[in-house]
Amino acid sequence: MPKPLIGVTTYLDQARWGVWELPAALLPAAYPRLVQRSGGLPAMLPPDDPSVAAETVARLDGLVIAGGADVEPVRYGAEPDPRTGPPARARDAWELALIGAALDAGVPLLGICRGMQLLNVALGGTLVQHLDGHTEAVGVMGSHPVSPVPGTRYAALVPERTDVPTYHHQCVEVLGKNLVASAHAADGTVEAIELPSPAWALGVQWHPEMGEDLRVMRALVAAAVRR
Repeated sequence: MPKPLIGVTTYLDQARWGVWELPAALLPAAYPRLVQRSGGLPAMLPPDDPSVAAETVARLDGLVIAGGADVEPVRYGAEPDPRTGPPARARDAWELALIGAALDAGVPLLGICRGMQLLNVALGGTLVQHLDGHTEAVGVMGSHPVSPVPGTRYAALVPERTDVPTYHHQCVEVLGKNLVASAHAADGTVEAIELPSPAWALGVQWHPEMGEDLRVMRALVAAAVRR
């Protein structure tokens, strides 16, 4: 059986390699490696015109919305907090369109960190623009335990409390339409969200690509194979 094709969103930014400094589609290598280790074929999806999102999703078996910049607060009707990072408007527009297309088409969807927040915003939810204690230091991944909510898809995948790699200063405030919280940190922060069956849409606030636990990504790949 062919391996499923899993699209992973990327930055579009200035980068330097060798003698070159040019605009580049950027994605930490840990993301495609996680897809590969979990049995999928990764395909990088740099920001594009939102009008082609449905056509793009139609060629995929699964979709990952990767981590990155803060979601622009105007997307959920808020004024920017001084601690909110600069907007990535093209990426916001593209990834919101991809999320909508994936949900419409029933393509399995996994949101990671920013991707989870964007899934929440896409369904009408809001975000806390700053919280402390979920980042070790600037550029340093932290770690803390998360506990699954019994009866959720995430709990079926990871039934025990686990330590996860984390690097974020924003989180879910009000859940979007039909979303349920499926894991929490010790301080009550929502750490995973999902849509009830039959949809396969899951968001995790941490960075599974920076750890060794493959269960979440393997579940996305398995859902892509079933579809």
